[in-house]
Amino acid sequence: MDKHRCGWCVGDPLYEAYHDEEWGVPVKDDRTLFEFLILETFQAGLSWITVLRKRENFRKAFDYFDYKKIAQYDQAKIDGLLGNAGIIRNKLKINATISNAKAYMEIQKEFGSFSTYIWGFVDGKPIKNALENYKHAPATTALSDTISKDLKRRGFKFVGSTVIYAQMQATGMVNDHEVNCFRYHEV
Repeated sequence: MDKHRCGWCVGDPLYEAYHDEEWGVPVKDDRTLFEFLILETFQAGLSWITVLRKRENFRKAFDYFDYKKIAQYDQAKIDGLLGNAGIIRNKLKINATISNAKAYMEIQKEFGSFSTYIWGFVDGKPIKNALENYKHAPATTALSDTISKDLKRRGFKFVGSTVIYAQMQATGMVNDHEVNCFRYHEV
């Protein structure tokens, strides 16, 4: 018997694997949090499956999301990224990734880790919603508005409230699995 999954992922093996193994699982590792933040940034205005299909290309192109290396990217590296057909070639988002890497490290200096900073907004525990249907999930919340404003104040780019809420869902800060999804109680 097939497991019941959230409706948004059904029918695509890559989407289903992402849903089953990653989406909504609490992430505390700074490098993984940075990866999701950057991927959500590139996803803005596009579908998540588009980014997911290019994820390995993004990892290779962006030095496996090593924010210390990314913060040092020069124009030659930027030009190489702009010519890389394997990723989403958006100059503003590429430049934002570099400036976000620098801002990310500033947060680490202040809080000890980005994880401590971001999880502090939820007192270190996931918010567990009770969605009957994924279509009822909000695109933003008052909390994602607050986090977005704080990140922007700290110099981050492309971190609107919708991007931040998607980040919160992906990294398990909020559990938006449907209540009848097999993952709802697991994460």
